[in-house]
Amino acid sequence: MATTTVRVKTKTHQALRERAKERGESLTDTLDHLVEEDRRQRMIEGAQKAWAALREDPEAWAEWQAEMALWDSTSADGLEDESDVEW
Repeated sequence: MATTTVRVKTKTHQALRERAKERGESLTDTLDHLVEEDRRQRMIEGAQKAWAALREDPEAWAEWQAEMALWDSTSADGLEDESDVEW
């Protein structure tokens, strides 16, 4: 695995060391996990903003509701439930 050096403030380094010790992992792994947590959080926030924007647009919201109703109707399509089938 390739690595690189990153400069951080002393207090940030200390906080990373404390977090790594708590988690029982290396500084590198701790930083990797924190960056991934941040990436996921930003993705969730983006989805929440998009969802809010959709709800604020009456026409788009009505289209979404109509599409969901269409998808919901597929559960009564007369086909057998295959949720217990192993693929």
